[in-house]
Amino acid sequence: MSTTITFTIDGVDVQGEPGQTIMQAADAAGIYIPRLCAFEDLSPHGSCRVCTVMVNGRPQSACTQPISEGMTVENNTDEITEIRKDIIEMLFVEGNHYCMFCEKSGNCELQALAYRFGIAVPKFPYLWPERDVDASHPDILIDRNRCILCGRCVRASRDVDGKTIFEFVGRGPNKRVAVNAEANLKDTDAAVTDTAMDACPVGALLKKRVGYATPVGERRYDHNPIGSDIESKRTTTA
Repeated sequence: MSTTITFTIDGVDVQGEPGQTIMQAADAAGIYIPRLCAFEDLSPHGSCRVCTVMVNGRPQSACTQPISEGMTVENNTDEITEIRKDIIEMLFVEGNHYCMFCEKSGNCELQALAYRFGIAVPKFPYLWPERDVDASHPDILIDRNRCILCGRCVRASRDVDGKTIFEFVGRGPNKRVAVNAEANLKDTDAAVTDTAMDACPVGALLKKRVGYATPVGERRYDHNPIGSDIESKRTTTA
């Protein structure tokens, strides 16, 4: 019995292994599917929906949907592009993102996706929520103004660091990331070396005393768009 599964993404034959998700097989094939909540070594979450693709005509999250023989996946269509742009724009207006002054600028995945999709100004009205900043810890801080509720810090702290420092509380517009302490971040066992610190795709979790250490022009997305590292695999193997 064959252990290879063949399916198509935008008409291109892609091969994967049983148990792989669409995103995993696409990454290996050098096909980039935008994402925010997905992160290497973390369990799939499917919360941001930026990775939405059409599978046999129905929308699915590529980070959670397993591949199957003969499935047809649409990743790069006008319809899907508009869905992703709307999601990205809503993430901007639902928070307080000041890219020009953010320490994460140039390394932020949300900002990089906006550039990739040509988003200069969101079409939705800004909500300007009132969110707090917890800078009580000597080495790290939480700026909830920039949090996009992707859950990467929650899963990294739980599954990789083994600490369960972060968790979601509240519902709807009141949902936020909380810490497992009666008071503030300083009362937890969070450390600057935790994987959770590097898992945050935006400027919500930041290390102190390293802001702006990388000059403009040398930051992660200054020269190549987000996803180009994945797409380079396809060029190399073509």
